[in-house]
Amino acid sequence: MGVTPPLPLPECRPILAVDRDLVQFALNLEFLEAEFFLHGALGMGLDVLAPSLAQGGPPPVGGRKANLDPIIRRIIEEFAYQEIGHLRAITESVGGVPRPRLNISAEAFAAFFNRAMNTTLSPPFNPYANSLNYLLASYVIPYVGLVGYVGTIPNLLAASLLGVESGQDAVIRTLLYLRANEKVKPYGVTVAGFTDRISEIRNRLGRCGMKDEGLKVPKQLGAENRTTSNILSADADSLSYSRTQPEILGIVYGTGDESRPGGFLPDGGAGRIAMRFLAT
Repeated sequence: MGVTPPLPLPECRPILAVDRDLVQFALNLEFLEAEFFLHGALGMGLDVLAPSLAQGGPPPVGGRKANLDPIIRRIIEEFAYQEIGHLRAITESVGGVPRPRLNISAEAFAAFFNRAMNTTLSPPFNPYANSLNYLLASYVIPYVGLVGYVGTIPNLLAASLLGVESGQDAVIRTLLYLRANEKVKPYGVTVAGFTDRISEIRNRLGRCGMKDEGLKVPKQLGAENRTTSNILSADADSLSYSRTQPEILGIVYGTGDESRPGGFLPDGGAGRIAMRFLAT
């Protein structure tokens, strides 16, 4: 007789919720991406460009225009307008929620990077300082939304959003891979080294095993065990990883606990699912 495998931890199991709430949960990540990309590329956010989509939620803390190379700025600007479209599509399809309070300050990213690198970086990491720093900071966010969509539902809207989110993640990872061996000044750690550490901390905060990999991996983790490049992070069968809503909240809160807010969502997420965990 076979051995019955142990059940996964509660935070690793799909949660029960109606489709509307599951899709609205994605607004938390869409707001975060939209405001980070809008401020980084244009120096302004939803309150200027699409105020109705914020649904009266408070403005983000700490966003500012980044010092980006022209080509990178053009790419991030396109991402920003795509995120506005995502917010509008979800709002018009299932209804919106007030934008949660977001912390996209240099200090919030510095705290995340300190934890990822297991040291206090000096000077503090500043995502807005230059293109490479901004791309590394961008590496932190869209992938979390991507694996969240994979773990949501077989919903046509979610599938449509997933296509663009995966494209954004692929562009960011490709741009970073082209500079994988470059050392990030003044820290003396390569770009690939930073992505390894970011992926590692997301795995730790997610608490459900390895669902995240950096830009370079051992061959046994590469596509068909033949590559060390890892531009598209995927499992052994080259399928996208999936995360549950509790995993995602643990990561963006930076606490590893879906009921304890912090990090990029200091007051917690919006919508019934996120608020359900805050009430526990």
